[in-house]
Amino acid sequence: MESFIRALPKIELHLHIEGSLEPELMFELARRNQVSIPFGSAAEVRAAYEFSDLQSFLDIYYQGANVLIEEQDFFDLCWAYLLRCQQDNVVHSEIFFDPQTHTDRGIAFDTVIDGLQRALEQGRTELGISSQLIMCFLRHLDEDSAFDTLQQALPHRNKIIAVGLDSAEAGNPPQKFQRVFEAARNAGFLSVAHAGEEGPAGYIRDAIDLLQVARIDHGVRCVEDSELVQQLVASRLPLTVCPLSNIKLRVFDTMQQHNIVELLRQGLCVTVNSDDPAYFGGYMTDNFLALAAAHTMSRDEIARFSFNAIEASFADAGRKKQLESSLREFYSQNKADNNKGESHE
Repeated sequence: MESFIRALPKIELHLHIEGSLEPELMFELARRNQVSIPFGSAAEVRAAYEFSDLQSFLDIYYQGANVLIEEQDFFDLCWAYLLRCQQDNVVHSEIFFDPQTHTDRGIAFDTVIDGLQRALEQGRTELGISSQLIMCFLRHLDEDSAFDTLQQALPHRNKIIAVGLDSAEAGNPPQKFQRVFEAARNAGFLSVAHAGEEGPAGYIRDAIDLLQVARIDHGVRCVEDSELVQQLVASRLPLTVCPLSNIKLRVFDTMQQHNIVELLRQGLCVTVNSDDPAYFGGYMTDNFLALAAAHTMSRDEIARFSFNAIEASFADAGRKKQLESSLREFYSQNKADNNKGESHE
């Protein structure tokens, strides 16, 4: 099963590029840009990655982002992530970025997106990894700031596939950004939103009804509302679930308690993702391996996460066809369930 997982073609739909900032790169950029950070070594940074909840993570996450200043910094950050994608057989990635985290520090929007875009273009040509950018609004900031960010994004419309909503969910309901999302949709952007991680199942409903999202990011608290679960099954509205993140941020105490496998078996379009892998201890392969260690799953079920992710992706029809073809070929060659107790088919 481990070799099957490592070789499985993967599609990542929930990745915050700022959350892929490894301590070693953080230190390198801090030196390069002469930015003071409150840690003496990479080991000290890793030791600080023990979080009690989402906010305790966000505090250190925003601190780490301070080292990102020049266009080359954003390129280096994104390129390091793409090299991890290559290592993990991630063949398509849809990447969140948080412009307000940087523009509020005086970094130009253009600096951020130009560095990221240059890395993604190089990833397509040199690594064969297709990609999309999703611009997230920080939900702890106000509507005016989100509208201002949307205006800054319009000249880069061809580089951004969708808008999203992230940061502290508690106390920041979807309706706070209903008008911004309407304006973004009118400008031609698709939309997604974090909901049902810290916030209640009602936030998932509101994201669907008020923000008209194409995907829910996280969404694991949908199980609090049985009607919502049935709606998600019927509509195939995807949930981009992040197993290791959910454990690290105490959404679930153990991986055995995580509900993603049960959601898969109920027929929801759930996908596996790494969220903020530098902070949560694992990229895509790590998340799949952690799930397989905690839950008895068949190869069919493991592969279904990737098939779901292709279905849920914003890749164009031609690229989806390519991704499906290569995944089917891989699965047909590797589908035999050789381990006792592995199959649920």
